[in-house]
Amino acid sequence: MTPKNIEKYRDRYNEQDLLAKITRAAKRAGIKVIYLALLLYYVLKSPKVKMTDKGKIWGALGYFILPIDVIPDFIPVAGYTDDLAALMWAFYSVAKNVTPEIEAQAKKKLHDWFGDYDETEIIIEKAPADNDGDVDVQG
Repeated sequence: MTPKNIEKYRDRYNEQDLLAKITRAAKRAGIKVIYLALLLYYVLKSPKVKMTDKGKIWGALGYFILPIDVIPDFIPVAGYTDDLAALMWAFYSVAKNVTPEIEAQAKKKLHDWFGDYDETEIIIEKAPADNDGDVDVQG
């Protein structure tokens, strides 16, 4: 999946389907996938976020909602790797919009759904930087 074609899934996004998908997939997808989806969801709700960034988020969350995608979600172990890749791309593309408040909202929701969890499971590596120190994400 390339960053250029992910935005075609934006029409698949809606809040109700996203929350239903998270509820159904939480245990199978893993806490990191759910955390990324929540971060993007809360960034999307911020009125300060540019429409171009919202388009990337809508595309990634729309792709995540689809039950059948490049690697179907029902395939054990591998089923959510493409979803994770789409969510990671969107996250790195809009990371400047992720505030400490948004992180706290996502972590609170994780705790509501998963109870106590190991915070090391949701660590997101920093995106690689190019020579001038900017994050190197295409899109």
